[in-house]
Amino acid sequence: MSRFIIISFLILLTFIVSPNQTLAETPLDVYMNDFYSKSNKASKILKEIEITLKEGSRKNVCSRQREAAMLGLLANKSLIKAFEIGGTEPPMEAIKTSQKRWESILNEC
Repeated sequence: MSRFIIISFLILLTFIVSPNQTLAETPLDVYMNDFYSKSNKASKILKEIEITLKEGSRKNVCSRQREAAMLGLLANKSLIKAFEIGGTEPPMEAIKTSQKRWESILNEC
């Protein structure tokens, strides 16, 4: 019985003394996750539009295209913010190219 009490006390002491690490996301993680989720959603919408057009329908194409473009533009902003938080220089050439692509998709309809 005393052995049980000693082991329980040691386990309890271990949990009290050991540092507790919070598993919260850092601001960098938040912006990177936002970038990935928005860019993936925008790409998915564009693929759905492509399938719809191949099937011969133009139903809601422009509105869906605008939605994808807006998500892509927001994703770029999140990526830039993530680089700023990370303290590194963002690849502005690639981001500007992406920005132009999303803006052209937005303005095509």
